[in-house]
Amino acid sequence: MTSFPTRFAGFILSAMLVLPALASPGAHGPNGEHLDDQATGTTGGLARLPDGSVNVPKLAQRRMAIRTIMAQEADHPLTVELNARASMDPNAGGRVQAPFSGRIEPGPNGLPVAGQQVRKGQVLARIRPVDGAIERGNQAAQLAELRANRTLLARRVRRLESLEGTVPAKDIEAARAELTSVIGRERAVAASIGGVESIAAPASGVIASASILNGQIVESRDVLFDIVDPGRMLVEALATDVGLAGRITEATLVQSPSVKLTLLGGARSLRDGALPINFRASGADLGLAIGQPVTVLAKLSTRVRGVALPAEALARNQANETVVWIKSGAQRFIALPVEAKALDARTIVIVKGLSGDNRVVVSGTALINQIR
Repeated sequence: MTSFPTRFAGFILSAMLVLPALASPGAHGPNGEHLDDQATGTTGGLARLPDGSVNVPKLAQRRMAIRTIMAQEADHPLTVELNARASMDPNAGGRVQAPFSGRIEPGPNGLPVAGQQVRKGQVLARIRPVDGAIERGNQAAQLAELRANRTLLARRVRRLESLEGTVPAKDIEAARAELTSVIGRERAVAASIGGVESIAAPASGVIASASILNGQIVESRDVLFDIVDPGRMLVEALATDVGLAGRITEATLVQSPSVKLTLLGGARSLRDGALPINFRASGADLGLAIGQPVTVLAKLSTRVRGVALPAEALARNQANETVVWIKSGAQRFIALPVEAKALDARTIVIVKGLSGDNRVVVSGTALINQIR
């Protein structure tokens, strides 16, 4: 007859043999099929099994920093990627153009170069007017005539002032006004011949482009400098859907997730078959240049159901399909082909191929994917 302690020990041993099989519900596919029974071989080290799954021992998992989370389905905002380009904010920068044809001369601090910090009102350069020989000759003749008239009018004013009391006051005032007018015209013509006009910065910021040299002859309206505030710029995205701007709730830059984008609105005129949508970019360091192509990830008010995961959870199999790795058992990992959409620069949502309650690898995916 078997004693009670012996029967109890046998019961504990039987339970220990059964528990590993009952400890985890195992992995299953998007249609509920069980994937644990598909393994056709076992191994004790890092290896790709015949069914395509991967065996990773516990010690290797710790070294590879593999982390998993339990997949849970939920409703998430739908996102779209838009091709965009960084541009200057008209309220935070400026463009300096030549007011007339002339020769460039350096300012008190020399000519600024691209990348240099400037402040509003700072003299960037000086421009000396230049004209053709005939125009300069006409201006010189006009200046000589105005100087002669000024001399005559000055004498007349002094003579009339000496006769004050006998000459009507209106005649004296008229002579003074005529003298003042001639003096003003003389100064204007003299400035157009040999005067120099200072060109000041319209805003504080950084010189984005500088296209002048000392002594260079420029024409009227030529662009001399572009000044941009590196902390405030615009991002112009193009969309083929004319109603897309009204459905955007939030937007980020794929290249710079830390940059904050504020929707300004969509244009009402198509450009090359697309509708421009403007965003204001702000942040401590945008890291953007004028004309730089960027990608805007816009969240819409439309929602989609799926499993949200970090973007690093995605990988590519040998057939170039997008896959995620799910954990089945203590050491086995299975690749599932999925269909994913981006939520933001760091997060994606699996909309097809992955069901809830699977333990998905979110860290170390690339290392598992490389096991052969």
